[in-house]
Order: sequence, then C-alpha cells, then structure tokens
Amino acid sequence: MNPSGNQVMRPEIASSWRRTSMSGLRPESALDGLQIAEFDTASRLMRAAGPVLDELATRLLDTTFCIALADSSCRIVDRRFTDQRTELALNRISAVPGAQFTEEHAGTNALGTPFEVMRGVAVHGAEHFVEALKAFSCYGHPIRHPVTRRIEGVLDITGLTRDANPLFAPLLQRAVEDIEQRLWEGARLSEKRLLRAFQHASRSPCRAVVAIGGEFVLTNRAALDLLEPPDHAVLRDLVSGVTGSVARDLVLGSGAAVHLRAEKITGTADGFLVELTPRARTRLPVPRGRVAENRRPGLDQQLAELSRRAGPVLIAGEPGSGRTSAARAIAASRTVQVLDAADVVVVGEQEWAKRLRSPKPGAEVLVVEGIELLSDALCAGLARMLADDPGVRVVLTSAPRSELPPRVLSLAATCPSRVELPPLRNRTDEFAPIARTMLAELRADLRIAPSALEALIAQQWPGNLRELAGVLRGITERRTAGDITVADLPAGYRDAGRTARLSRRDRAERDAITEALRDTGGNKVQAAQRLGISRTTLYSRMRALGVSR
Repeated sequence: MNPSGNQVMRPEIASSWRRTSMSGLRPESALDGLQIAEFDTASRLMRAAGPVLDELATRLLDTTFCIALADSSCRIVDRRFTDQRTELALNRISAVPGAQFTEEHAGTNALGTPFEVMRGVAVHGAEHFVEALKAFSCYGHPIRHPVTRRIEGVLDITGLTRDANPLFAPLLQRAVEDIEQRLWEGARLSEKRLLRAFQHASRSPCRAVVAIGGEFVLTNRAALDLLEPPDHAVLRDLVSGVTGSVARDLVLGSGAAVHLRAEKITGTADGFLVELTPRARTRLPVPRGRVAENRRPGLDQQLAELSRRAGPVLIAGEPGSGRTSAARAIAASRTVQVLDAADVVVVGEQEWAKRLRSPKPGAEVLVVEGIELLSDALCAGLARMLADDPGVRVVLTSAPRSELPPRVLSLAATCPSRVELPPLRNRTDEFAPIARTMLAELRADLRIAPSALEALIAQQWPGNLRELAGVLRGITERRTAGDITVADLPAGYRDAGRTARLSRRDRAERDAITEALRDTGGNKVQAAQRLGISRTTLYSRMRALGVSR
C-alpha cells in the first residue's frame, strides 16, 4: 500500500467502498440535536468534502483504514470503509454517523483533540482515553474555513494499530487543504450570490439597501446617507442567527428612525439583505447627558410619565444597569434623598430605620437603593411606610425581580409602578448611541471605530453601564486623538472569541447555561437536569456558545 500514490478507482472496486453519512437527517429541535445553522454548516462541509473523500478512498484501498468526517460540533457526518471488520468494530463502539466525539465525551481521540489543540494529531493505541478505542490508530486534522478561519470540522483516518503508517499524516493534511480550497470556492460563489441579490435590490435609487456578508458590507448611496460607521456593527448583530427574515423598528446612531427588514440570501452561508425605510422625514434627537445615556428609546418616555404620577415605584435591574440614574429621572427637578441598604451594616438597623421614617427636611423624593439587602424587619417596616402616607415620593431599586427572595418580592408588590432595566448585553441595538454618549462626555474629539464597537458589543458586560464607562475612561486616558481601534481596547475586550456572532437567542441561551452552572456549583449533570436537556447537549452548547468550563 502506498498512501502517497495516485490510484484511480476501478468500477469493480468502487462498489467495495461502503459509505454511511448523515446527509438524510434534518434538525429536530432548537437544543436537542443539530440546530438549523449547524445543519447548514455540516451540509456545506459535506458538499465540499465529498469529492475529496472519494479521492482519498482510492488511496486507502486494500487497507483496514476508514475515513471519518466530523462537523463543527465534532459529530460524525460521513464514513468510508473497505474492510468490513473495521466497520463492525467501529459500530460496536458507536463510532457511527450522529455520534459526538468531543473530548468531554470520549477523552483524547483524533476527532475531539484536534478541536482542542487546533492542529493535526495522531493518537495511537493506549494514547486513547476510552478503552474501546485503544485497538486503533487515528490521524485527525481540523478543517478551517479559509475566510473566517473558524474550525468547520475534522477529517480522520482510523485503522488497526498494527497497520499504522506515518505517511497518513501528510496525506491527511493534503486532503484537508483540498477541502478548504473547495470551501473557498464555495465562499466565492456565496459572495457572487450576495452581490447579485444586492444589485437586484438596489435597482431603485430611493431604497436604502445593505448587503452583509461574512467579511464585507455593501451599501448603496441611500443607505450610506442613513448609516454611520457604528450602525454597521449593530446591523450585523441584529441579523446574526436569523434563518429566514426579520422586521423591526430601529433608531440609528444618527437619530434617524427607520423600519428594518432583513432576509437571509438563499445559497449563502451568512449573507443577508437589509432594507431600511425611514419612518419620518426628520431625525429624532439622540439622548444626551448623564441621565439619558443608559436608556433605550421608549424608556425615557416611561420614566417621564412616572415622574408625573404619584405613588411608589420599583426600578429593578442588574448592578450597573442605570438604576440610580433612572430613579433620578423619575425625581426630575425635585429634591432627592438617597438611602442605601448597604449602609445598614455600618449604621445599624435602628439608625437606618430612623432615617427611613424621618426623611431630611425639604426632601421630596426618597430613593431606597438595594432593597434586596434589607432584613425581614426592615422590609416589613418599609412596607408599612408605603401603605401609609410617607409624605414623600418613594422610589425603590433592586436586583432583577427573578433574583429577589420572597420577603423582598412581597415588598416589591406594594409598588404599582415597576420598571425593569435590561442588562447591557441585551441592548445591542442601543449600544452605539450609549457608548457614543459616554465617550462624548469624556472626550468629544474621539470616535469608536466599527471594528472596536463590534468587539465591545460581543462582550458579556457583567458590570453593565458602569463597566463600559470604566473601559471608555481608561481608553481616553491613553488615547488623545483619532479613532478608538481594537488595539486601544483592554486585552480582555479585544477578542470576542466564539461569542462574536451570537444572536440574541443564543446570548439568552448562554446566560441560562451560565446561570445553571453557577447555581449548581459547576456540576454539569445537575445543570443539564435543571435546563431540561441531556448532558451531551449541554457540552455541545457550551462549546458552541463559548461557555467556559
């Protein structure tokens, strides 16, 4: 057998090759099984790899080795055999299409390990973690998309250990290069389809049209007049994860109110056509100032309306999401006194309760911060105060209501008016004006480049607006002029990793998984039970969503 030879498969021999694949399967649900986007990626990989696997098969005739192709979830999607004994042996250890061979499932192996080390590996006999795999020698090499450089899958050659040959490694590498070249050709075809769709949609000069591809954005003149550089990052984030079409109203960074309609372009991996229709001839003013910087369009009106009402108000949200600023917006121009529940440990419960019962003279609005930190007794006292006429307008702030203990939920229920502030990570369409307003207060002559804005949008922001303000403040201390680029961001904010293209649904799913892992102390079995999914699905989603282990 000469692995480097160039044989031609004869018709009478070709029938001896046995092939099993997942080409006939379809995704069944959003979590348990292949998702739509994952299935599209696997289909694209199988189309590019098919001819290469056929050619590779001719080079492995009359050997005990088989060929396996895994997708971006490390799930086997295609196999080729010439030796029935090898096929039966792999079937016995469940190395069949649909089986997942990540390191979480099978330890060290030639499918999962290349994903972890991001290079080709050879795993011989006892080097396997699973006992049943120790009879085999396996060669695996990751397949990278030539444009995005993401790992699209892994190609593997597996056979009995006694038949191992060091020439399989360069043979496999050459086959992977051929697959990557075909992926590149497919990407070029995708770009042509995107361009044709853009040209067709742009025939009317009055239509504002944007075409978004993997590495580029096309805009016609009408869209160019509407969009500012930060808007491109927002549009890309809004369409990520969309499998069909989406429509919504949006306020651009310039303050222009538009109706957005985005549709995925058939025949492209990540191509979208976006049409923007102005909803008014005039541009809406972009909120300015410390109070307005942290809120979305519509929330300002809600807070302004609450400022004209009477009765207590609850403002709930994560730390740093703008609870204090929202409370002051409700107070408007009235005199405010702030009582922080964190001060209880300093002044004592009796003194704190006294300050609650007797606001300072002239105070018109009493803001009680962090009510989730109050004891049962203080919660009861505050509830009694709200039931009576306190003489001042009371505004309470708290953590998200889903995180409040029962005693605080009971107190929150006494507030007929409630405002839930969204975390910054869920406000991608508002991120650009929020960041721009913050930056203008620090340095009016600086601008955030779209690439830097895209990297910032992809972060999780556990500290919310407070964290963003700290990041921008640190940048302005180092840069005195020009655009803020990715290189100007702190090291931990430059590379968004796998979360860079997460859709809102994926981000919500990522938050749910993170919360489940935190509540179970990192126990993945219990976290999977809490989420109602299998442990293997949990591992798959953690990998896909970039959740740390």
